[in-house]
Formats: sequence, structure tokens, C-alpha cells
Amino acid sequence: MSVEVTRLPSGLVVVTDAMPHLETASLGVWIGSGSRDERSDEHGISHLLEHMAFKGTTRRTARQIAEEIEAVGGDLNAATSVETTAYYARVLRAHVPLALDVLSDILADPSFDPDELRREQNVIVQEIGAAEDTPDDLIWDKLQETAFPGQPIGRSILGTPVTVRSFDRTRLATYLARNYRAPDMVVVAAGAVDHDAVAAEVERRFASFTGSAAPVPEPARFVGGSRIETRELEQVHIALAMQGLPQRDPNLFSLQVFTSVLGGGMSSRLFQEVREERGLCYAIYAFHSPYSDTGTFGLYAGTDAADVAELMQVVVSEINAAAESINAVEVARAKAQMKTGLLMALESSGARAEQLARQLLYWSRPIPLDELVEKIEAVTVESTRAAGRALIARGRPAVAALGPGTGLERAVTIADSLARQAA
Repeated sequence: MSVEVTRLPSGLVVVTDAMPHLETASLGVWIGSGSRDERSDEHGISHLLEHMAFKGTTRRTARQIAEEIEAVGGDLNAATSVETTAYYARVLRAHVPLALDVLSDILADPSFDPDELRREQNVIVQEIGAAEDTPDDLIWDKLQETAFPGQPIGRSILGTPVTVRSFDRTRLATYLARNYRAPDMVVVAAGAVDHDAVAAEVERRFASFTGSAAPVPEPARFVGGSRIETRELEQVHIALAMQGLPQRDPNLFSLQVFTSVLGGGMSSRLFQEVREERGLCYAIYAFHSPYSDTGTFGLYAGTDAADVAELMQVVVSEINAAAESINAVEVARAKAQMKTGLLMALESSGARAEQLARQLLYWSRPIPLDELVEKIEAVTVESTRAAGRALIARGRPAVAALGPGTGLERAVTIADSLARQAA
């Protein structure tokens, strides 16, 4: 296997996957800290910190950070999620040391210039406004808040205009020092890379990241319930969530197969029944997002206000039916899709780097492809049905609905029937 791992004395992990046929490399720093690690007065600070990392260090201005990478034809970006924050670059083979230098600089020595901070706070407030104007994005924030009320994991990643504008350079530095710790960080490089050279560069450039692991966030509590917001939109956006499984649960792959059969593609039960047979919507799909200690099974549809109750009735019926009648052909198709997805990730250095980072953060080791395929192959018709039944039995779902009309309450009541039927 081409994957190599070095654990530095600080606790920071360096992992590479050499892909000799490539001339470029994807590399980045993944931190096991995201929006759920924020305290009650820090809503949105992890995302703001991600933005501010690119706004200057004591060695480089914001413009110099962008120009140095782009001068060699590379690109630089970042992303904040519920449990992780990632800073990554893609460059030619010869420029891997430069990319590591820039990445270490923006994380170890950000200046948090007050003028840059004010400008970036305004940018994020505009981003929040854009999300408010995008109902098929906004619905997920409403759903997450309903599923996990009063918890960091249930809050939007962006924060609010008030909270974002409240942060100063001291608050940012404090959050960074508390959560960006070597034992919770992984540096990953995939593509045209040499492991020993990358590990040596990382050990030298990331020496300032020391200390023990960051505090563990509060355990997640899936509550469920409903949230309805009436808006003058062209259609209703409705999303449903049920308590899923964490990353390391032994039944995770069975639930992933159940989710795929139910709403994972054009051949899925929901797509075929709701869109193809009944014409009730343009978009409908299901997914499962595992976290460290919980998971979220999610389902989304956009439809006409007059059709939302019928659509939800079909959804509930299909979820219940799938838990009892999923067959071998459907399971085989879903397993084939999952295996193909894994193999496709091996063809992209960026996807491979992200895959390895996730494995190191959640499993503390790279998971060989053969092991993943074995777990997928172990899924059976009965284990898939059992995963569906367990999903339904976990309690009341969370439902969020956004749009016009008077049928939203009826749709939510129908969704709630999942819990009553399970009881």
C-alpha cells in the first residue's frame, strides 16, 4: 500500500499517499475541531477563524498569501464543518514545500489585523444573508436546530450577524490556542509527494503546535420535533431527520446501504415513486451523515405547496416499506455504488487526501481499501432491513418546512407518524 504514516513527538500525524502517475499534489491540514466545539458565546467563531487565516500573518499580507500560491499555478482554500476545519492546497510536485510553508504560516502565525477582521466580518454577514435567501440551503440549518436544539451541534456553522461581529482578535487567538492542538491535527498529502520529505517539512514548520488534545465537545442529544416557517416562495422545501449512527458504529455500513436504497440516486425507491411515478417533485434524496458520537439520517424534497402532504405520506410509507421489504437486487446495487465511490476517490488526489484525513481523525489509522470493501460486502438484506427498523425506532424525527401554503402542518403531522408507528 502506498500510504505512509508518521506520528511526530508532538502528537501531530503526517500521512501521505504517493500517486506516481500524477504531477500535482493535494495537501492540507485537517483539524478535529468545528462548529460543535464552540462555546455558547462563540457561535460562528470557527468559521470566522477559517476566513481570517488567509487575511495575513507577520510574514505575509493577505494579498501575498494568494499571490504566492497562484504565482506557481496552485490554489488554496479551506472549509469549516460541524466537527472539522480543513485548510488545503493543490500545487505542482516542485511546490509542495511552498504550500506547506504557507499552510503552516497562516495557522501558526495569523496576524488577525483589526481592519482585515472588520472587513471579513462584513463578508460573512453577507454570506449569512445569502444563505437566508437560499431556501434549499437554509432548510438544513433549520433542520439541524430542530434535531439538536440548544446544542452547539445544532447551531448553524456561519453564526449570526450579532455573534460574528462580536469577536475580536483576542477571542480568535484564544479559540485557536484551545482547539488547534497537534494531537487533533492531521497533515495529509496525496499525489506527487515523497513521504519522508513531507514529514520533515511538517516537523520543522509545525513545531509550534504542541500541548494536549483539545477539550471534548458536549455529547450530542437528538431531540426531534418540528419547525415551520411560512414564506412567499415558489415551492415548499421540506426536510426530515432521524437519529443515525456515529462513525465507528458496526452497523454504519448497513445503514448507509439502507439510505442509498431509499433515496441515494435515480434508481432509489423515493426517486422512482415520488418523482417518476407521481411527479410530485423535481428533487428528492436521502443521505446519512455520521459524526463522532451520533449521526443524522436526512431527507429533502422540494415540491408545490398543494402536494406537500401527499409527498410526505409517500415518504413515510416508503421508509416503513423499505425497512421490511428491501431486496437482494437493491442491496447489491447500493453496495456496487458504494464500492465504486471508494475507487473513484482513489483517482483524485484531493478526494484521497480528504478520505485519509477523515480516517485518521475518526479511526486514528488509514483504513485499507480491502477492509472497507469487506465491510461493504458483509452487508446483507437482513442487516439492511434491521438498520432501517432501528432507525425508525429511535424516536421522533425532526422536520423542518419552509414555504407557502397551509399544508405544512399536515405534512409535519404525517412525518411525526413515523415515531407513532414505531411505538
